[in-house]
Amino acid sequence: MNESWEIETVEILQQTMAVAAVLALLGAALWWLRRRGFAAVRPRRNGGRLLKTLERLPLGPQHALHVVRVGERVLVVGCAPGACTLVADVAPRDLETAHPILP
Repeated sequence: MNESWEIETVEILQQTMAVAAVLALLGAALWWLRRRGFAAVRPRRNGGRLLKTLERLPLGPQHALHVVRVGERVLVVGCAPGACTLVADVAPRDLETAHPILP
């Protein structure tokens, strides 16, 4: 009875150490990626949102045009079940003169 208790304790300790080693490797990988610039944490503007949908025009049951603001760029994107395609990259000043109520 005492021997089985020791075996169970050793197994639990081994599993705990294996989980700790994996977490340590993940932490080291994240540190390395951040140091190299691959996992940089950047603050976002506009209340933490980088993307904003300005308008959506349904063309059919599964097709639509979207006007999306990405940072300082405004994109017109056509969406279908199989893919989304960039239709136009519009300058924000052109959009404001064409449609002044869009933010």
